[in-house]
Amino acid sequence: MTVPRIPRLPPARSGAAPGAPALRLLALLAFAFGALTVFSGGRALFGGPEARAAVGAAVGFVLWFNFCAGFAYVAAAAGLWMRRRWAVWLALAIAAGTAVVAAAFAWHVAAGGAFETRTVAALALRLSFWIAAAWVGWRALLR
Repeated sequence: MTVPRIPRLPPARSGAAPGAPALRLLALLAFAFGALTVFSGGRALFGGPEARAAVGAAVGFVLWFNFCAGFAYVAAAAGLWMRRRWAVWLALAIAAGTAVVAAAFAWHVAAGGAFETRTVAALALRLSFWIAAAWVGWRALLR
């Protein structure tokens, strides 16, 4: 009985995998983004009265989501660095989760809830980054 042969992708001409430099840069950015998110979110959630006062009228569910998502950012960064396909799916899940939280935040604002203007920009930045990360990862690892 013969074992079927698994086809292999041809190596890239430069010796590096296709899209490797972009993926490595993206992984570094995602790691920095995740570490900063965990640090700032943790300080806002668990810091003293001065830290809580500094966040102003932060929306609780957005703050908690961002803090928890920061750990997923770091995991996705590690997966992208190691060129793991699951990291692309994690980036897509982070983008989708951020979109859901952004929609809930918009609902909160439309209902007259208190919020910080910088939260709008932060959610837009996070959503844009993770859509771009998923797209670059898809092109480099799943295409």
